[in-house]
Amino acid sequence: MPRLALYPGSFDPITNGHLDIIVRGLAIFDSLVVGIGENIAKQPLFSVEERVEMVRDALGEIPNVEVISYSGLTAKFAEQIGASAILRGLRAISDFEFEFQMTLANRKLFPKAETVFLMPCLSNVFLNSSMVKDIVSMGGDVELFVPPGVVERLKIKFGGA
Repeated sequence: MPRLALYPGSFDPITNGHLDIIVRGLAIFDSLVVGIGENIAKQPLFSVEERVEMVRDALGEIPNVEVISYSGLTAKFAEQIGASAILRGLRAISDFEFEFQMTLANRKLFPKAETVFLMPCLSNVFLNSSMVKDIVSMGGDVELFVPPGVVERLKIKFGGA
């Protein structure tokens, strides 16, 4: 049976760190679903439709990856798609407590899926979507941090295009 992993997140926007986790996740799993969650607790810069399009554009022709938006519990979505694992990136010790709690909750809700953590490569260890948005909002250049299509979308959102 093929090993399918779910890589959930808001991806608002997708960064090169996310792409790093996706590519390395594909070395472990046969296929990957990038699940773009609709989190009612967050106010995203981009709509879920825009985020799905950005992730698909960023992935290009990478095989065995599907991008799907979802709402509700990540564990329930993982169960619906038949995932055997939930893939997460873990950047720093500050991520650990949140990820640990989420993993334990997901394990209770969907015990058939293991959570697998990947550390980003060193060049992306500090990178997150909030930082990217902050840099752009203050007129900074994020070309080194996000795929090219994302740079253009960020410029449009922040009035720099």
